[in-house]
Amino acid sequence: MKSELLQELDARGFINQSSNLDGLDDALNAGRVVGYWGTDPTGDSLHVGHLASLMLIRWFQKYGHKPILLVGGATGRIGDPSGRDKGRPMMTDEQIEHNCAGLRKSISKFIQFGDGETDAIMVDNYDWMKNYGHMDFLREFGADFTVPRMLSMESVRRRLENGMTFLEFNYMTFQAVDFLTLYKKYGCSLQFCGADQWGNSVMGVELVRKKLGREVFVLSTSLITDSKGEKIGKSAGNAVWVNEDKTSPYEYYQYFRNTPDDLVEKFLKIFTEIPLDEIARLAKLQGAELNSAKRRLAFAATELAHGRDAAVAAESAADALFAGGANSENVPSVEIDMCAPMGILDFLVAIKMFDSKSEARRMVQQGGIQIDGKRVTDWQSEITPRDEIMVQRGKKIFLRVIKRN
Repeated sequence: MKSELLQELDARGFINQSSNLDGLDDALNAGRVVGYWGTDPTGDSLHVGHLASLMLIRWFQKYGHKPILLVGGATGRIGDPSGRDKGRPMMTDEQIEHNCAGLRKSISKFIQFGDGETDAIMVDNYDWMKNYGHMDFLREFGADFTVPRMLSMESVRRRLENGMTFLEFNYMTFQAVDFLTLYKKYGCSLQFCGADQWGNSVMGVELVRKKLGREVFVLSTSLITDSKGEKIGKSAGNAVWVNEDKTSPYEYYQYFRNTPDDLVEKFLKIFTEIPLDEIARLAKLQGAELNSAKRRLAFAATELAHGRDAAVAAESAADALFAGGANSENVPSVEIDMCAPMGILDFLVAIKMFDSKSEARRMVQQGGIQIDGKRVTDWQSEITPRDEIMVQRGKKIFLRVIKRN
């Protein structure tokens, strides 16, 4: 590859598939490219599962290209069937507006917006899709999509087994029209996507070719999975959020600090901007020394998302807690009404450490709960009211419980 951007992305493990890698290489090497990435406003924050695509776009911008961030106000009203076994619930206009604002906050942590040649812009596909009546849309685009081609997509085949609706079946046509619209309006010739969006994205390449006879490109990146190999996402229930009102900087730091040993090098390459030669050195560390690589990963990832001060505070709090210190002000906290002694199981459920008392009881009996540094094994014990209580679950989860005045 001639393009320095593609060389960087390839070395960091971002590249999964491309519709035409040689053509994209030529385009990137020839000058500034406009590329877009889209997400539907199904939540008011991005999560770690989004960050492979977002970090890819960050590198795209750093190498002198212009990003477009698309929030799917229209596609969000339909629901993407990709990787899902059931349809999404309908959202109100107010929910969509609220979520769009939260997504911009998340994206702005990583991408620079503005009026410059390489500054990002944000668009909403509802702005152009709302102008199509049903008959207008069918007359304009209906002949450009064949049913056999649409049925060949894996995302469609999976949902057909579970009762895919006509609403969802239209999703890929909307996404294809997005690419066409952005090409005509901004000269956008590249779409970034996660591996699960490959089929939807390729339909856009085909539509631009049919309508305009022009070649555009798709570049996909692999999905980020958790320790069980499951996709990280809101619907999977394992999301670590980017916005601090949903996941605190301390919890964000701890997520990366607890990266499994075999994923440290991969996460350093994807979630940080640490130079590759330094990552190669860190990746060679073994045993207890590997913890220094995890600390470096956690700090760098947290600094990108929340700033240096938040990263320093999170690291300081983690070091103090694990060393038995008392610095707890940066640990996640929860307030609770507590005027009288409370059973340990009721207490743990009330602070949302567990969903049920049976789950809490098992952890207590296994010795996995500490209250103010003391292990609790009697599930019938009580917690007496006090201004602040430090709860530890296992070795790595801390929660500061504050008595509400």
